[in-house]
Amino acid sequence: MKTEPENEYRDRRSLTNILGMAKRLLGVSIKENGVYADFTMGNGNDTLYIKKMCPSGTIYAFDIQPAALEATKKLLEAEGCMDENVHLICDSHANFKKHIPETAELDGAIFNLGYLPGGDKSTTTKTSSTLTCLSGALDMLGPGGVAVVCVYPGHEEGAREGAAILELAEGLDRGGFDCLYHRLVNIPEAPFIVAFQKKIGKTPKFRKIGKISL
Repeated sequence: MKTEPENEYRDRRSLTNILGMAKRLLGVSIKENGVYADFTMGNGNDTLYIKKMCPSGTIYAFDIQPAALEATKKLLEAEGCMDENVHLICDSHANFKKHIPETAELDGAIFNLGYLPGGDKSTTTKTSSTLTCLSGALDMLGPGGVAVVCVYPGHEEGAREGAAILELAEGLDRGGFDCLYHRLVNIPEAPFIVAFQKKIGKTPKFRKIGKISL
């Protein structure tokens, strides 16, 4: 789900283009026959980006709103990118392990938190399910795999999500992950990115963050 304040931070050749930066970071993980997850499908723009960058890849895209699946399917079909390797799933991203084979390794994952543009603003991503999904996704990343999270702290739940994700990132074993924090430091309410890359040849050690064991 994507939140409306992103409109100020997209489609611009500047440091404020948060969505462009997120795609560039995810691009590090793109490879032939890769496996990817769009954990906040929204209107399908990230799913489409992944499919265009990796036509041979398998993509699992999640959203709890049927309208998001309809919009994404329509977009992908219009672009000639809807095929049997694209799985559009109407379920919470916290339940992703029910839909992605447990033997799979994710090459990349993206989260664009908040609410669906043009949708119900009361239906937004929640800190608890976001952390459940993110911690599971980090565990499922293959060596060199990347997870990118766009956070929108301009609303109350977004601020909680951001604080929890930063706490998670700060607690990860540096021997297992590289964690990047991208933010406009002079605009506290601006969206920001936290990106994770699992190091090659390393087995990360997780520790307990709050009530979630990582």
